Amino acid sequence: MLTISQYQEEFLVYLEDYPFSSEPEGLYGPMHYILRVGGKRLRPVLTLLTADIFGGDYKKALDAALAIEVFHNFTLVHDDIMDDAPMRRGMPSVHEKWDLNTGILSGDVMLVKSYTLFERYAPELQVKLIRLFNKTAAEVCEGQQYDVDFELRTDVTLQEYLRMIQYKTAVLVGAAMQMGALIAGATEEEAKAIYDFGLHLGTAFQLQDDYLDAFGDEKTFGKQIGGDIMENKKTFLYITALENLEEDDADLLQNLYEIAPADTEEKIRTVKELFVSSGATDKIREAIQEYTETAFGSIASLSLDEKKKEVLLAFGRNLMNRKV
Repeated sequence: MLTISQYQEEFLVYLEDYPFSSEPEGLYGPMHYILRVGGKRLRPVLTLLTADIFGGDYKKALDAALAIEVFHNFTLVHDDIMDDAPMRRGMPSVHEKWDLNTGILSGDVMLVKSYTLFERYAPELQVKLIRLFNKTAAEVCEGQQYDVDFELRTDVTLQEYLRMIQYKTAVLVGAAMQMGALIAGATEEEAKAIYDFGLHLGTAFQLQDDYLDAFGDEKTFGKQIGGDIMENKKTFLYITALENLEEDDADLLQNLYEIAPADTEEKIRTVKELFVSSGATDKIREAIQEYTETAFGSIASLSLDEKKKEVLLAFGRNLMNRKV
C-alpha cells in the first residue's frame, strides 16, 4: 500500500495526463482551470486507498477516482454561480474569470465527462458504479436545494440540517470509497460497510468544518473566520444555540442573523459568545466525536487485516484533528 501523499501524487499525474478535450477552448478551458487550481483531492484518494484496502489494483480505480473528482468540481462551479462567489481556493471562480454562461456550460460538460470515465469498466461493474453514481449525484443536488431552501426559513431543525450536509458533502465521500471497494471485487456487505464509514466520516468532516469556520485559526484555516456567520448560514452551531438559549439571547441571535451590519467583527464576536454560552460548541464537538466513532464502528466487523483497518482509522483520526 502507498501513503496518502503517494496516492495524491499518483492521482495528480493521472489527472495531468488524461486526454480530456481541449476544443473549443471556451468550453474546455474553464474545466481544465478548475481541475488544476488545487483542493485536497480527498475523494479520489479515498477511492484509490479503498481499492488497495480490499486487495485490488488501485490503478484500476483511477478512472472512477477521476470521475468523482470531475463531478465534485462540477458541483463547485455551479455552487459558485448560485452563491455568486468571486473566489474558489484562492483563485477567481470560473464564472468570475470567464462569465456566467461559460460557467453553466462548462459545468454541464464536466458532468457529462464524469460519466464517460466509467466506460472502460466491464459491463457488470460499470452498471454498479453508474447506479451508485446516479444515486449520489441526485442526493448532492437535493442537498444543495435544501441548503438554498434553508436561507429563507427560520424553522430549520437539526435533523434537517444534518440531512442537508450528508447529502451535499458526505454521500460523495461514501460513494468514493464504495466505488474503490466495488472495483476491488469486495462483497456487497463490505462495500456497504465502507460506504457507511465514508458517510459518517464525511458528516464529521463537515461538522468539523462548521466549527473551524467560527473558531478556527484564520492563518491555518485558509479563509476568513466567521464566514458562515456573516452569511447568516443556519449551521449546527446556530440551530443548537437557538434551541438552548434563554428567550432574550435567542431573540438577539435571531436578530443578528437578519442583519448585515457595517461592523461585521462585532457581529461575529457576539454570535460566537452566544454559541459558547448556549453550549452549542460543546455539542458540536460531541457530535463530531460521535460520527467519527460511528464511522470507525462501521468497519469493525470487516474481515480485513488489522493493519489495513488501522490505515482507515488513522486516516479518520488525522482528518478529524485537522486545523484546515
